[in-house]
Formats: sequence, C-alpha cells, structure tokens
Amino acid sequence: MKDLRNISLAELEAYIIGIGEKKFRAKQVFDWVTKGIATFDAIHNLPQGLVKRLEEDFILDNYKIVDQLASEDGTLKVLGALYDGNIVESVFMTYKHGHSLCISTQVGCKMKCSFCASTLNGVVRNLSAGEMMGQIFALQNLTGKRIDNVVLMGSGEPLDNYDETLKFIRLATFEKGLNLSGRSITLSTCGLTDKIRRLAEEKLQITLAISLHNAIESERLEIMPVTQKNSIQDLMRAVDYYISMTNRRVTFEYALIQGVNDSEKHAHELGCLLKGKLVHVNLIPINAVQEFNFHPSTNYQINGFKKILLDKYKVNTTVRRELGSDINAACGQLRNKHL
Repeated sequence: MKDLRNISLAELEAYIIGIGEKKFRAKQVFDWVTKGIATFDAIHNLPQGLVKRLEEDFILDNYKIVDQLASEDGTLKVLGALYDGNIVESVFMTYKHGHSLCISTQVGCKMKCSFCASTLNGVVRNLSAGEMMGQIFALQNLTGKRIDNVVLMGSGEPLDNYDETLKFIRLATFEKGLNLSGRSITLSTCGLTDKIRRLAEEKLQITLAISLHNAIESERLEIMPVTQKNSIQDLMRAVDYYISMTNRRVTFEYALIQGVNDSEKHAHELGCLLKGKLVHVNLIPINAVQEFNFHPSTNYQINGFKKILLDKYKVNTTVRRELGSDINAACGQLRNKHL
C-alpha cells in the first residue's frame, strides 16, 4: 500500500481525478495529512465513500511512538515503529529560537563512523520522505508544539538516501503544506562529495552541515571510513562549489573527543583548512557511548580550541549547547538498547 504522507499535492490530485472524484478533494485530503492526523476516522469533511477508498489504498500512521525518554532540560527522545516494524529515533529539543526536531533518514547507518551508535548494526533500509514527515507529525501530536526547525542528523546519512531526502525537503517546505522555511532545515552529511555537488545544483536555502571531526586526513580516516573515497581536499572543493551555487554559509560540525582530535595542533589544522571561507564551526562535546571508549573533551580544552579558531583564524565558531545528556540523546543509543 502507498503511504499517504509520502505523496505531493500534485500526486494526490492525479490520484483523486483518477478515481473519479473532483480535483478540489485532493486539497482537502492534503490539508488533513498536513495536520498530522493518525487515523482516517479523523477526517470529517469528505464523503464517507472517499474516506473508505483512501483507507483501502493508503496507510497513514507510519511512525508510532513506542518508547520515550524525557530529559530534565526538556529534551524528548522517542523511538518510533515504522509500518514494517523497523524502529528509528527522533529527538525533540527546545531553544530560544523555537522547537527543533532531529529526525532519522535511514534505519541504521552504513558509514561506520567509529564514535556513532547509529552505525553499530549497519543499515537496514532507507526511510521514505513520508516516514520523515511522520516523525514531525508524531512529535507535534505528542508535544502539542509546532516544529520550527528540522535537523536531518539522526540515524543514517541523508545524502546516501538522496532522492527521498530531497523529496522530504520539498514536502516540508511546500507553502500549502507545513510551509517550513528552507533556512529552518539543516542537512548533516559526513561528506559524500558527489552528492554535495548534486545538492548544490538544487540551489536550496537549507543549511548544509559537514561532519568533519578532524582536519588531518590520516586521522580522520581512522574514525570516519568515508574519508577513503571522499578525501578532505575533494570535500573542500565540493563545499566551495556548494557555496558558489547557493551563497549559503556551510556549517562544519566538530565533535571534540578527548585525546583524539582536541589538541592545539588539531585546532590549527582546522583553522588553516577553513580560514577565509563562508563557514561556521560548531564544536560539539561528544556524547559518551557505552560501546566506544571515547570521552568528551574538558571545558578547558573546548574553550582553548574555540579561542584558536576565533582569534588566530577568524573562523566563526560556537559551542553547541548540550541537551539530553541525561537520557543518552546521541542518535542510535535508544534503538540499540531495544535491539
């Protein structure tokens, strides 16, 4: 069966006309889907015959929350079951600028980054755009809050699921749907250079975030195998192309791991790599993961790292506010516990 959350208004119009209904019914159905309804019984302004037909032809509730953890800081981590029984995570966070949701784009991940819990069991399958939308609807229904910002930074590599990720962005920003601003969507990638170039040509207004974590090629390769086929040099060429095509600032995520990538040398290497570019560095105290022997850097090390980037290289740098540390909010941890 098709997923009603996974089709555009144009696709829905073609379906509605195809079954002999008037075109305007498609917009009525689409509006209900956008409201995040989980059952067809919630629809009350359509002929019952049409509702029954929709129920026969489509699934609707494609992400059902099966577990949740609430942090003292208001962060909410949930585990959702997909229609086929696979499970993925989403994290709801509150900031001064609004409510943010970190969503998954794949069941698991195949990138094998050595500090990430999402990759422990490999990748099972890609999520559809509708299943990404389903995470938004589920958290809005659960919290009663509108999601203002979406971060594609949960389990999976978004650009490894390029077509569905792009379709999700189109659905989420559609003015007759959720109408999220492109600037309120952040796509995080470990650096698939060919897909970054392809994304650049879409000329979207989203924020591209690169998970770098080490500016020294040989050392990055040790913790991020993706480097073998996507060198830092090629990655930077792709980033330059992305900036030239979109005129959008690119964020570089740098998870600070004690004794691994947090020395002054590492800060200088990163500064040299990014100096003079339209970029921003987001320093992240790494979440300790039980399965890995990695620990977050101290505040002293983090502040020293930041000072070098700011003072010597004039690279715009911030330290991410740590949320959900008491509930293991790093992606993949809750799912792995259940598995």
